[in-house]
Amino acid sequence: MQKKICMLGTFAVGKSSLTERFVKSIFSEKYHSTVGVRIQKRSVEVDKETIDLIIWDLAGEDEFVSLRTAYLRGASGYILVADGTRPNTLTTAIEMHHSASRALGGVPFILMVNKADRLEDWSVDESELDALIQRGWRVFRTSARTGEGVTDGFVQLARIITGRQGQEVGG
Repeated sequence: MQKKICMLGTFAVGKSSLTERFVKSIFSEKYHSTVGVRIQKRSVEVDKETIDLIIWDLAGEDEFVSLRTAYLRGASGYILVADGTRPNTLTTAIEMHHSASRALGGVPFILMVNKADRLEDWSVDESELDALIQRGWRVFRTSARTGEGVTDGFVQLARIITGRQGQEVGG
């Protein structure tokens, strides 16, 4: 079974780094801006069934543009990414969620708040995250650098997409 997942977020929040950590178990300190889309694949096992996640790492945008809608077509779910050290990226991720919901309907999604390894610089308001959780959002604090929460987030999204949410995965 193959499922297309799109990574959405503004510039430099760590979409590519999270994807590289999940797919290849690597992290690079070098920043490389994605142009267009980069597609990678990793298989995960959910309740003894192999799911191939086809991950579309979309170029960062400050606003959701109509061109992106073509990239979203056929997505089974998406991952919103915000940078825990830059609160405005959470606002952008929420705006992208509204646009993605309009384009895709009610497909599953999660929010990864990245850079959890940089607690001294963490500035996202926890009450905002709690409010999203209260609204039913699945929020994962992640670190592409250390791997914290990354696999849990991707696997949880695969569980939701396939309707196998039985075991909750923390984040």
